[in-house]
Amino acid sequence: MSNEQQTPIATASTSGVTPSSGAQAAPAAGPTKSLSPAEQSALRDEVIEALRTCYDPEIPVNIYELGLVYDVEISVSGEVHIRMTLTTPNCPAAISLPGEVEWKSRDVPGVAGVKVEVVWDPPWDPSKMTEAARLQLGMF
Repeated sequence: MSNEQQTPIATASTSGVTPSSGAQAAPAAGPTKSLSPAEQSALRDEVIEALRTCYDPEIPVNIYELGLVYDVEISVSGEVHIRMTLTTPNCPAAISLPGEVEWKSRDVPGVAGVKVEVVWDPPWDPSKMTEAARLQLGMF
């Protein structure tokens, strides 16, 4: 997890909805199982694999290798919190990509809910890409 401050610009969540009228979302049915640290780690790995199937439509590299995903946290209840960014604030995928990240993560077995937080601080730059991504894009 980065020590740099991150400024959220938008969030999406499937763990429950709290309408502006003040009504609360219904709690999940049945008792919730607490995940062990090993189960949290395994679930995190599975979520990351799901994120590797998400692509910025303008760049032929997945968003994880591009360095757009800053953090993936898994709570003991299986809630997933993803902090991510986009290549630029004017990215055409600004509307669709966070939603895709949310639903692909939610579809991972064992995930109880997902919150996707898009942040602009720290800003993305090519140094955040993995070596494999730089090689794939011809950026040596």
